[in-house]
Amino acid sequence: MELILNKRPKNAVIIEGFPGVGFIGSIATEFLIEHLKAEPIGKIRVREQMPIVAVHNSKIIDPFGIFYSKQYNLIILRAIAPVTKMEWEITDAVEKLAQELQAKEIISIEGIASANDDSKVYYYSKKNSSKFDKLSIEGLKEGVIMGVTASLLLKDKLPSSCIFVETHSKLPDSRGAAKIVETLDKYLGLKVDPNPLVKKAEELETKLKAMMQQGKVTQEEADAKQLDYLG
Repeated sequence: MELILNKRPKNAVIIEGFPGVGFIGSIATEFLIEHLKAEPIGKIRVREQMPIVAVHNSKIIDPFGIFYSKQYNLIILRAIAPVTKMEWEITDAVEKLAQELQAKEIISIEGIASANDDSKVYYYSKKNSSKFDKLSIEGLKEGVIMGVTASLLLKDKLPSSCIFVETHSKLPDSRGAAKIVETLDKYLGLKVDPNPLVKKAEELETKLKAMMQQGKVTQEEADAKQLDYLG
């Protein structure tokens, strides 16, 4: 695992959103990067991951990019690659990032599977439960958390919080991601204009879906070549 940083802003809030149910984290972080005009300041390299990048508008999209909004002193981790079997390595990178930048808080955003049509937002926080309660957001009392978010919560010294939204879609859920962004707006005071939010999220959903589909095809082609080599 390698953490590469071009800038080291101190006392920032870190938002991480990795692909999961409804691709909530990926869509929401992509929206925040564009809306806040966050600049790329680094990346995470995991050697266990097959080398693969997406290209969009003639630019390379790094699988695990690190972005910074100076206006809000906000670090955003964007991931468009699966992290299965790499969760602990990614968590170690996020922990190292938080320590180097003396981060105030790490906020994980995720979708949780639900049969409800009206998606509710929940939170879990080691540090700022009272602040979430003031926003009239319900705390998560029962549930199972997996992946990078779970491993971050297991790191006792990290000031971690989580924001979850219910989603009943196995496909990218732009409306669920919009609810996450609206919650982050209230929590961090990001001054997000809510009117174009869902429309923009839907556009990002299409963009991410295309990038992820291309990544899947490339992975399948690589696996097929590997089989050819073996026999």
